[in-house]
Amino acid sequence: MQPWQEHLDEVLGEVLLDEETLAKRIAELGEQITRDYEAANTQELVIVGILRGSVVFLSDLIRHIQLPLILDFMAVSSYTKGTKTSGVVRILKDLSTAIDGKDVLIVEDIVDTGLTLKNLGEILTARHPRSLRICTLLDKPSRRTCEVMVDYRGFEIEDKFVIGFGLDYDDMYRHLPFVGVLKADAVE
Repeated sequence: MQPWQEHLDEVLGEVLLDEETLAKRIAELGEQITRDYEAANTQELVIVGILRGSVVFLSDLIRHIQLPLILDFMAVSSYTKGTKTSGVVRILKDLSTAIDGKDVLIVEDIVDTGLTLKNLGEILTARHPRSLRICTLLDKPSRRTCEVMVDYRGFEIEDKFVIGFGLDYDDMYRHLPFVGVLKADAVE
């Protein structure tokens, strides 16, 4: 056993979504997105990955979207160290692509309170896209503090702090090939 695996046993409560379950649902999402945007006569889809958490999900998802697309990224933050949101959304990296008149799909790892996506949606809407939709791997509607329309949802989950598949705790565990629940006593 590797040293990091021993540490993982100390913080991982359970595996919530295994690799096979994730792969199957992500393929379904990609097919649904393809169908929906084809029906809307989308000429060019701009996919906006929200760094850093969405990267693993996004990488798998775009392989299943059979449309011409542009990939861009934004980095936003509403978290300080730990598991609690600060309530303040900051843009750390903005888009390189102009989105005026284009169909835009925001890809996020998890929608929790909705604060980040509400603010991000307002910012991007002001740039006049043809359409703006949201795709998330995980959705925690029980934690919503503001209204956010999620168009594509991988999984709805309970109010648990999750790690793996791009999700982190204190910048660790993003590399795990599954989504796991962090033990309550592992959280500072």
